[in-house]
Amino acid sequence: MNKELLARLLESAQAEGLDAIALVPGPNLLYLTGCGFHLSERPTVALFSVDQPPVMVLPALEVGKVPFMETFSYTDEEGYAMAFHEACVALELAEARIGVESLRMRLLEARILQRYASGAQLVPADDLLGRLRMAKSPAELAAMRRAIAVAETAFLGWLAELRIGMTEREAAARLVARLLTGGADAVSFDPIVVSGPNGALPHAVPGSRQLCFGDWLVVDWGAFVEGYASDLTRTVTMGPPTGPLCAIHDLVLRANEAGRAAANPGVTAEAVDAAARAVITAAGYGANFTHRTGHGLGMEVHEPPYIVGGNSIPLLPGMTFTVEPGVYLEGVGGVRIEDDVLITEYGAETLSTLPRAPFVVSA
Repeated sequence: MNKELLARLLESAQAEGLDAIALVPGPNLLYLTGCGFHLSERPTVALFSVDQPPVMVLPALEVGKVPFMETFSYTDEEGYAMAFHEACVALELAEARIGVESLRMRLLEARILQRYASGAQLVPADDLLGRLRMAKSPAELAAMRRAIAVAETAFLGWLAELRIGMTEREAAARLVARLLTGGADAVSFDPIVVSGPNGALPHAVPGSRQLCFGDWLVVDWGAFVEGYASDLTRTVTMGPPTGPLCAIHDLVLRANEAGRAAANPGVTAEAVDAAARAVITAAGYGANFTHRTGHGLGMEVHEPPYIVGGNSIPLLPGMTFTVEPGVYLEGVGGVRIEDDVLITEYGAETLSTLPRAPFVVSA
C-alpha cells in the first residue's frame, strides 16, 4: 500500500463529504495497492474508510495478494454475502456516503454495497480519483517513455511487412505481433488499421478490405509497458501520397502542431483543444473534426485530463495527454496525427518521436 497516496485519497474524500471510497479491480486499485485483480463473477471490492484502516472483500483464492491489509474472504461454496456483511459492519458503513468508480463499478458491486451497507449513498468519485493520478511521477514517466519507444519501434518494423492485397485485419494482427514480441506487456488497445474510405470513421475496426495501391491508411496503436500506455496515430500510404488527402494531411499536421504549441503549464485543457480546432475550422473542415483533441494517458489509454472544449482544468507539470486532431471525409478517408505530450515546469515535451509526414510503403 502506498501510504502517501492513501493519505491523499482519504483527505480528498473527507473534503468532499465522503465516509469511504470503494474500488473495484482496475487501475485505481492497482495504483493504490500495487496489486492487480480482474473483474469476474467473484466480486472484489476494496473499502477505504476515512477514519478506519482499509479492508478488502475478495475470493479466498486471492487473499495472498494483499498481506498488508485486513481481508474478508469467501469461498465459492460459501458465497460472498457474509464477507460483505461483515466488512460493512466492521467499517460502520450503514447510512454512509461511499465514493465509487461510476465508469467502472458494475451493477453487481453497486447492489452488494447498497444491500450490506444499509442505507448507504453511492456517490461518483471519478473526478477525485482522476486528480489523484493526473500528475505522473518520474518512475511513471519512465515507463511511459518505454511504452512509446516500444510502440514506435514495432511500427517501423511492421511497415516492411505491408503488402498490396493484405487485409486490414491481417495488417492489424501483424502489428499486434510486432508489439508483443518487441517488448510490450500488452497492447494498450486493439490497433486501428483501416484503409481507403474506412479511414473516414475515427474508430473503425479493421476488416476484410484489402490494401490497394493509392490507399491512405489510418494507423492508431499503442503498447503497455510496466502498467503504462502509449497511444499514437500516423498515416501510411500504399505508394506515393496522391489525391485530396494530401491537402488534408497538411491541414491536420498544422492543427497538431498548433495544439502541441498551445500546451503549457497553466493553460487550460480547452485552450489546447481550441488551438488545434481553430486551424481546421478556418480551413472549412470544422464539421469534419468530430472528436476532442485529446485525452489523458497513463495507466489507462483514456483518463483525465480530457483535452476538450468546456474543460477549464489548468494543465500542470507531470500531466500527460494526447494531441490528436483529425479530419474525416465520408467516402474518401481520413487523417489523424496523434502524439503523446508531457507538461513540464517550463513548457511541454512531445514524448513521441516518429515523423509526422505520411509513411510511404513502396508498392
